Amino acid sequence: MFKAIILLTRGADQSPADFRQWWLEHHAPLARQLPGLRGLTFNLVAPDLNRPEDPPYDGVSELWFDSREAFDAAYASELGKRVASDSLQHVSGRLRLFVEEHVQERLQS
Repeated sequence: MFKAIILLTRGADQSPADFRQWWLEHHAPLARQLPGLRGLTFNLVAPDLNRPEDPPYDGVSELWFDSREAFDAAYASELGKRVASDSLQHVSGRLRLFVEEHVQERLQS
């Protein structure tokens, strides 16, 4: 399984509430339609829990595909281009990380 983690910083003219609304209500439905997508998680950064400094990112998405080739094909599609364009129009920063996931068992207390 191939996994991409994308860290997003909201646009300079967006409030945290504006970012949340755009990301979860507009962008997420587009991203869920990416061809070959196997899993998707959107994580909103909770600024009140990350003090004393404001975190540099407002959202972290996780996307799973069967392979890097499937990821590239998804973003080369017309829908993938729309997803990427929509993202770039609404954020001031985007960092994509391609990772090797190593799932550990959840420990019981």
